[in-house]
Amino acid sequence: MKQLCTRIAASLDCADYLNVLGDIRSLEEGGVEMLHIDIMDGNFVPNYAIGTNLLKKLRPQTDLLFDVHLMVNNTEQAVEIFSNLGADMITFHLETSSRLHHVIHSIKEKGKKVGLALNPSTSPAGLEYLEPYLDLVLVMTVEPGFVGQKFIPEMVEKVRAIREIIEHGGGTTEIAVDGGIGEKTVPLLKEAGANIFVGGTSSIFSGRESVSEAARRFRQLCEGG
Repeated sequence: MKQLCTRIAASLDCADYLNVLGDIRSLEEGGVEMLHIDIMDGNFVPNYAIGTNLLKKLRPQTDLLFDVHLMVNNTEQAVEIFSNLGADMITFHLETSSRLHHVIHSIKEKGKKVGLALNPSTSPAGLEYLEPYLDLVLVMTVEPGFVGQKFIPEMVEKVRAIREIIEHGGGTTEIAVDGGIGEKTVPLLKEAGANIFVGGTSSIFSGRESVSEAARRFRQLCEGG
């Protein structure tokens, strides 16, 4: 298995909404590289999270990479909106579009990296036809929509299957995992082929210690082994 650089992301939806900028400064101190920004429309998932005004105000405040995770049904419209708000990468769900190549190329044309997200029950079959155009595959290891859900153990083998598809095609697409990512799950997912770990309430925002210290510990955990 090819060894890709381990990268750490933090789920902005798990931050303290009354002190978002303070948490971002703590994440920077703790060595986090990416902000994973969930955009929810109350339709594709039964929840709402993070709007355009917040992103517009945060973008000038930090150099952290913005990975905008679109959990919306109107994917093509959302790509237009959020590509203009400072996203470095736009990740959208395979389940939301019948024009996957069109969406991928529209994101690329805007100079953004592109990620494709898969819900827990979505098979990776057919991914080999899309992988050459992707920078990242995001494996949801919980049902998307709400923080604090229980990790679905079968997702470990799903990550392994996706890594095999990528390597069979000779690609270097990164695999990110999101949901219940912590001490028990990181080693399993890393061994299976994941290299980007999204920290939320199971790690960076657990509340057991400061955000900066939790981020440092999470980085050490993900880089270990």
